[in-house]
Amino acid sequence: MAGARAAIRYAKALLSLASDKNVAEAINTDMELIANTVAESKDLKDMLYNPVIRASVKKLALLEIFKNTNKETANLIDTLIANKRISILPNVALSYIKLYEAHKGNEIATVTTAVPLTDSLKAKVLAKVKALTGKEAAIENIVDENIIGGFILRVGDVQYNASIENQLNKLKREFTLN
Repeated sequence: MAGARAAIRYAKALLSLASDKNVAEAINTDMELIANTVAESKDLKDMLYNPVIRASVKKLALLEIFKNTNKETANLIDTLIANKRISILPNVALSYIKLYEAHKGNEIATVTTAVPLTDSLKAKVLAKVKALTGKEAAIENIVDENIIGGFILRVGDVQYNASIENQLNKLKREFTLN
């Protein structure tokens, strides 16, 4: 992910500022809106990553699209434009959401599956994460068809890999060692 370290730095600075001004939750709502909007709009994504489109045009478009957001969110867009980093806005939004959840004491459980999780499976995963960590968790579902089946669950620094791809790789290693 290009600019991941920079995105985390911007997100930390924004969380610090938002916490000082007691608007961290409102900013989190804005960041969720930005992350979802960019993820769902190919045109918006293309505009952000297109180096031919002038920064002033990007700024006007983003401020119009996200006009009902908090002042600090608009300032973030201004700062990213000024520093020629507007292409990392979606990464900043995702990083902020993760940092905010950690700040609140909630975990984010990343579940990688071959197909999207159903609501009933999400509920089961949330219950299991709560039992394991003792904390509330939010689910982030990543769909990766390469794992063939099963799932990979990551909560904080702990990862449980129950994917078919992983099991096939284990078998392959066993056969090549013997």
